[in-house]
Parts: sequence; structure tokens; C-alpha cells
Amino acid sequence: MKHTKVMAIVTMLLLGASGAAAQSLGDYARAVRKNKAETSSTTHHYDNDNLPTNETLSVVGPPPGADANAGQKAAAVDSSAAATTERQKTADEWNDKIANQKAKIDSLNHEIDLDQRELHLRVAAQYSDSSASALAIHEAQYRSDIDAKQKALDAARQQLDEMQEQARKAGVAGNATGKDNNKDSGKDNNK
Repeated sequence: MKHTKVMAIVTMLLLGASGAAAQSLGDYARAVRKNKAETSSTTHHYDNDNLPTNETLSVVGPPPGADANAGQKAAAVDSSAAATTERQKTADEWNDKIANQKAKIDSLNHEIDLDQRELHLRVAAQYSDSSASALAIHEAQYRSDIDAKQKALDAARQQLDEMQEQARKAGVAGNATGKDNNKDSGKDNNK
């Protein structure tokens, strides 16, 4: 116990003596700046101490009026604008093609839905009607029509996917190609 008290007192005395003799960081920086030898280098380093306050600093590069390549830059801007309009024209063409294909798919979906509804109505009417042979002929015809339209719908969806892939390869933005649309939203519910 005595040993611990003695060590604590010695530690406190040493810390107090070192704190009194130590310089603050600001004092140390000022001393280093005074003793620093001036270096003569080809580049000039600006800091807050040597920043000119009464004159203006020049901007990097030549003044705006003395640019000799202004004609070349204007031509580059014109070609850039032409490329942008061409890119926009291409994107608009792809968007039109894709919109037309989506309209075709929607039309086929609508036709399939109508045919299925009509078939269901005829089947329901068959139970109240005694002419089952006429219904069987019509039912076979409706089912073949629905199957043919379903195949056309599948082909149209495949063609839409191919168009979207071609548009993506042509550089049209992903959201313009409609890749994020839900492909299953128009599928029919065959029973």
C-alpha cells in the first residue's frame, strides 16, 4: 500500500514537471517557421501567409478571348449536338417500335379474353340447352381460335423481347426499352 502511494506521488510530480516544461503546439509551430530555411524552388507554393491580398490571381489557362482553337471547339460542340440529336432520334424510333409491339400484344390479349369469355358463356348455356352436338362443334372451333391467338401472342411477346434487346444493344436507355415491365401481367388463365 505504501508502495502504491509513493508511485502515485512520483507519477504526479513527473507529469506536473513535464507539463510545465512543454510548449504548446502553436508555440512549436511558430518556432519551426522562424527557423525554417527559405527554399528557392521553381514552383511557388501559396498558403495564407504569402497569398497576395492586393492583386488578383490569374485563372489557369489563357484568357477567354485569346483562344486560337475556338473554331475547332465550336465544330466539336456542333458535332456533339448532332450526335445527341441522332441518338435521340434513334431512341425515339425504338420507343415507337416497342410501343407498337406492346399495343399489338395488348390487342391479342384482349381478343383472347373475349374468346375465352364467349366460350365460357356457351358452355354455361349448354347446360340449359339440349343441343349438345352444336356446342361441341363450336367449342372445338373456339378452342382452336384461342390456341392460334395464344401462339400469335407468344410470338409477339418473343418479338418484343428481341426488339428490346436490339434497342439495348443500340444504346437506347434501359427504361425506354421497357425491360422493367411485368411480362406476366397479360397472360391468360386457361382452365
